[in-house]
Amino acid sequence: MTLCSPENLPDFVPGQILARSDGLGWNGVALRTYGYKGQDVMVPAMRDFMLVSYRVGVTPMQRRFDGRWSRAVCGPGTVSLLTRSQVSHWHWTEDVTVTHLYLTEAFVAGIAAEVTGRGVAEVMFGDVLRTDDPIVTAAIDTIAAEAASPEFGTGLYVESIGRQLVIHLLRRYASVRIHEAQGRGKLTSAHDDRARAFIEENLGRSLELGEIAAELNMSPGTFARQFRRTTGMAPYAYVTERRLEHARRLLQESDLPAKQVAATCGFCDQAHLTRMFARRYGVTPAAFRQSRAG
Repeated sequence: MTLCSPENLPDFVPGQILARSDGLGWNGVALRTYGYKGQDVMVPAMRDFMLVSYRVGVTPMQRRFDGRWSRAVCGPGTVSLLTRSQVSHWHWTEDVTVTHLYLTEAFVAGIAAEVTGRGVAEVMFGDVLRTDDPIVTAAIDTIAAEAASPEFGTGLYVESIGRQLVIHLLRRYASVRIHEAQGRGKLTSAHDDRARAFIEENLGRSLELGEIAAELNMSPGTFARQFRRTTGMAPYAYVTERRLEHARRLLQESDLPAKQVAATCGFCDQAHLTRMFARRYGVTPAAFRQSRAG
């Protein structure tokens, strides 16, 4: 089956593109806002998971998914969820403005693997035509604002919001199929060395679990499980720890401003570095540097 990418969706569901995250370099998360006339359309099987946040206009909405029709009235503050790789039929009558948030399979499955500590075979969203969920709405609003006016550290910032959103979705709206247990394998010495080296080489940018796994020719779920068994830490926690260690070394051994240290070590901004550093070491970067100077 050929899956439809977000960029190709307008070929099937025509609408005016009002905003997009194209070119911002986000990993695992993408966003587009559309102005739609009333339509009756078949939405092809999507490559990514899709959340539809209704921004302007109220309309009766009908959707057929997996052979069943569901009906609701959708308007500002409501959200629809669409799982990936499933064809759906949508019908609405009124003009609406909606924001689509797309989450890649690797991004969602990687987080599911970290949360469960097991290999993830598949993640599916439930058939939710309408939910009034302020957590989902707030996350989409925050990411939409970042797409409209990206600031320093936009990739890391959006990834952080996306991770929290995915965990919420896994708790409330998703089903996760786990791989059958295949023993308590760990990374080989070569894989362990390569994973650590790849992380060190890329600390200054946003790092997605799927990227590290691909470097080892492994699935995200298998890599996350074996990495945790090898190191005693989830990959995301390990990356954070290495960023903090790198920042501590730069603060101790260089005169780089804290803002530049934050950027070099992959933190969203100086405030993010200060918050994480104080949580880990019990002092702010400024206080740490002052104590070393004394």
